[in-house]
Amino acid sequence: MIINIFQVESLSHLYYKIMKIISVVGARPNFMKIAPVHRAIHKYNTLHSSLFIHHLICHTGQHYDSNMSDQFFNDLELPSPDYYLGVGSGTHAVQTAKIMVEFEKVLNAENPDLVIIVGDVNSTIACSLTAVKMGIKVAHVEAGLRSFDRTMPEEINRILTDSISDFLFVTEKSGLDNLKREGVPDNKVFFVGNCMIDSLIHYLPKAETSNVINNFLLLPFDFILVTLHRPSNVDDPYRLKEILEFLCSLSNDQKVIFPVHPRTRNIMEANQLQITDPSSLILTEPLGYIEFLSLMKNASLVITDSGGIQEETTYLQIPCVTLRSSTERPVTIDVGTNYLVGEDLDQADRIVTEILSGKSRKGQIPKLWDGKAAERIVSILVEKFKKN
Repeated sequence: MIINIFQVESLSHLYYKIMKIISVVGARPNFMKIAPVHRAIHKYNTLHSSLFIHHLICHTGQHYDSNMSDQFFNDLELPSPDYYLGVGSGTHAVQTAKIMVEFEKVLNAENPDLVIIVGDVNSTIACSLTAVKMGIKVAHVEAGLRSFDRTMPEEINRILTDSISDFLFVTEKSGLDNLKREGVPDNKVFFVGNCMIDSLIHYLPKAETSNVINNFLLLPFDFILVTLHRPSNVDDPYRLKEILEFLCSLSNDQKVIFPVHPRTRNIMEANQLQITDPSSLILTEPLGYIEFLSLMKNASLVITDSGGIQEETTYLQIPCVTLRSSTERPVTIDVGTNYLVGEDLDQADRIVTEILSGKSRKGQIPKLWDGKAAERIVSILVEKFKKN
């Protein structure tokens, strides 16, 4: 539902107050976190008459490939963004600067009461900085996560965003501990659960009707799903070659399906990295949310370097092997189904062998990962707004 300013003004006699919120998305994981917030706002507006929430969505264009952006908007039933900044690719500095310049224009035009930012991408820090410097309150969804690895650009984005945000919505206990240690006042911090899991729960029935398994000639729990995008794994052609050889060896036991990030595919093509048996190691274009969710829930295991997929596999209780040296989501290891193997492919191979032999750990679903995180967020924001 998109409400223009004239409609909002015409509604003013029906509502005691109107609250304007701009939610920012830039990369695919952002879409899964904002979609349930958008639904929760719509639900609130339907059930209440004392306050109307005018919700706008700003897409920075950080992910600009249609398979990585448009398809996710469609799958998650998000309306077309009210603003599309179209910043595209660039260095971290260039991309962040472009977003700040363009987002400032949006804020000047709309003068919102609040900006919601999610996750840890460049759009997150760029839009939070811009809003705070203009005196606009910021809510950070997925606050408090720390990998303690400052070589990761995302870690810098997380730390800086949390230090300037007014509302910090936390997904797991480690986030509470991290923010307390960093001196963030308790009255800014709220343990609400995980919006990523809200989307998963909401769309799981739809994913169960997908034909993607049949389309790729796969059998349930008889294939390995792979997703890799971090520079430490894909930017160095020698490292990428080692990973592809590792995946080829795994495909001797089970089929491996690997939706390939555009940047990864470019590196493969530039360095002539080819797959010898494409029937067993299946390389695909990036998939939509529903298709990927269907593959994930039917996989025997997932190999990844993604943060969000560590969470999704924990909820689905699918074993996850993470090719990273650190994780900002320790609950997925302490409680869930995640194995952190670093860059050691031999260690990864041993863990995969154990999982395929039926020796994987049985995880549990973390506290408050119940599909209601977004409703808690909206309830808190409404309560705080009414008090002002």
